[in-house]
Amino acid sequence: MLVVTGAAGFIGSCLIQRLNELNFNLIVAVDHFENPEKKKNLEGKKIQEFVNRDNFFEWLDKNNKHVEFIFHIGARTDTTEFNKAIFDELNVDYSQKIWKACIDFQIPLVYASSAATYGNGEFGYDDNEQTIPQLKPLNPYGDSKNDFDIWALKQDKKPFFWAGLKFFNVYGPNEYHKGRMASVIFHAYNQIKATGKMKLFRSHKPEFTDGGQMRDFVYVKDVCNVIVFLMHHRKNSGIYNLGSGKARTFLDLAKNTFKNMHVQEDISFIDTPIDIRDKYQYFTEANMSKLKGIGYKDEFHTLEKGIEDYVTNYLIPGKYW
Repeated sequence: MLVVTGAAGFIGSCLIQRLNELNFNLIVAVDHFENPEKKKNLEGKKIQEFVNRDNFFEWLDKNNKHVEFIFHIGARTDTTEFNKAIFDELNVDYSQKIWKACIDFQIPLVYASSAATYGNGEFGYDDNEQTIPQLKPLNPYGDSKNDFDIWALKQDKKPFFWAGLKFFNVYGPNEYHKGRMASVIFHAYNQIKATGKMKLFRSHKPEFTDGGQMRDFVYVKDVCNVIVFLMHHRKNSGIYNLGSGKARTFLDLAKNTFKNMHVQEDISFIDTPIDIRDKYQYFTEANMSKLKGIGYKDEFHTLEKGIEDYVTNYLIPGKYW
């Protein structure tokens, strides 16, 4: 049995699809399953059992002998939520309980960290574990992810294999339910479909042109391939970046979305909202040498190829992966 937390969410449901494609069908899906929009992410997937998030540890006490791996993808991911208590409960305390269970029951673990831990990037984007305690995230979500990374590294007892993955800007199918927190590509598609136009944030820094702000956009299928690699690899425990390794501009993103929708480009610029302006990242790029150094060899989708697959095969037909 393979356990996936956050199973009904964006990355969790895509991971289940990838595991199903590789003939792993004894999947235990852990989540809150009330949201009807998120339920669509799991339709047609091979899942052995659904376990409510609140009952998971009770379930694990009884079934741990059958569990071969835990993928802890579930988290509160809303970067506009400022109630620290919510993040402490779901992103720190819950993750600590999973960590301890993996030690007690000898289960390997992959968990979701985040590039939000890097804050403004003043310490760069290297997944060097020595610098993790110095990082300054820009919001409580980033703080919670960094707090858990720091806690994990300090532990004397660790699962026999564990990996924390700092997801950069993940995009792709099964994010229909995410609202404001969905990827820029998802919002671009919907804005272009509704208006024939795309508005990007104006740059408020002279060293960046309008639309020249850069992010490391990583396709969710690549994220799933890395997680599967680690499931088989089971050595070199630690915290790893997971991006494409190549920063691209928002302008490139918009242009490629127009192109794959076969709509004439019409891009304009608006001021970055005041409430997020001082916390807005102008550049992120994952240094991927650490993951490649332990033997990961697959190529990542370019932004062009990722957007083409996402828009053509999922967004236009309204399909799930």
